[in-house]
Amino acid sequence: METDVSRWQSLEFLKNRFREYYETTHIELPDRFGKREFAFVFFGGKGMFRHLSFEKKEHFQRFIQEKHPAHAYYSTAYYQQPDASTMQEKTWMGAELIFDLDSDHLPGAESMSYAESLDKVKHEFFKLVQDFLINDFGFKERYLDLYFSGGRGYHCHVKDPRILRLGSNERREIVDYITGRDLQDSLVFHETVTDKRQIGGRDVASGKSLTMPAPSEPGWKGRISRGIIDIVDDIITSDSPIDKLREYGVKEKDAERLMQDLSGERVQRIREGKLDQSKTIRKFFLNSALRKTAVSMCAGETDEPVTCDVKRLIRLPSSLHGKTGLKVTRITLDDLQDFDPLREAVVFNSNPVNVDVKESVHMRMNDEDFQLHPGVQQIPQYLAVFLIGRNMAIIPQ
Repeated sequence: METDVSRWQSLEFLKNRFREYYETTHIELPDRFGKREFAFVFFGGKGMFRHLSFEKKEHFQRFIQEKHPAHAYYSTAYYQQPDASTMQEKTWMGAELIFDLDSDHLPGAESMSYAESLDKVKHEFFKLVQDFLINDFGFKERYLDLYFSGGRGYHCHVKDPRILRLGSNERREIVDYITGRDLQDSLVFHETVTDKRQIGGRDVASGKSLTMPAPSEPGWKGRISRGIIDIVDDIITSDSPIDKLREYGVKEKDAERLMQDLSGERVQRIREGKLDQSKTIRKFFLNSALRKTAVSMCAGETDEPVTCDVKRLIRLPSSLHGKTGLKVTRITLDDLQDFDPLREAVVFNSNPVNVDVKESVHMRMNDEDFQLHPGVQQIPQYLAVFLIGRNMAIIPQ
């Protein structure tokens, strides 16, 4: 049973574990840290304690060892006076280009487990970095710093000197490109007249076809073609094509009409790069390929992505996330696909801790499977920190 005493004990448990971590760990500071604003949230505190700066690494290390915060942040921007109390007085000098992919932004995220959502958002993150930032925009890998956020997603910091002075509008254009906003089929497909007839003494097109770009073409053209071919193969090789179309968001009535249009001959023409003028096919494949290949970066049309913010605070590398106890972990692009945050971002030991679990828990953490049911039981310290931080368990009285 949760009481004021058990809540206090749980908070003290987290504070003590974080204190032990920060007293024995050297925290990674960003480049030019003296030009950055720092901010912290403390266990049991209200709001964010911000507008701080540190001239020396020792000063920062002493602060974090004494305060052991629940969350630690720093500015993606550089300022002349980072500890000034107003943004205007700080005097902005430039900012990294930040991409923050959160599993909450994924379609269907509410039905996924924590581990499933992390795996899904990692796939989106790899697509963002490899397909868009490196392949399309041409950023060099040495200018990209990749991190697991410690919570529900991943961060990419682009430090190419050419982008540091970009404003919000220019950064928004980058987001619009990556998300495929306002991408029109007329910009992707090439319309060709296949037949003509005479009307009133002049030639009028009586037949047209749409030609898809070659899958090898750069940018969105090749990306859409590859997406369409993958979708066709996904549908026709499915045991239940109608159900597969419904997974793509097609209503059952429309799915049946679409399958009638998708004859064997039409499928072969699509693979050859010819997309018929069937409006049903045309609309479905463009929209589906767009959803398949674009990157989900925000929760909705009105949600302003982090990328556009030139004065953003972001989690400090190697700090801990107060709601999971997991470390903000640097990752290389080569290691990203095999990275398991529920193993490699775990910092606490396996010492047994008695906790009162509030709900059933089925998860794998630190290479161990857990099947927990409500009630008091003994679990490893790293899992206790995770569950208490996520309000799924408490320290019993």
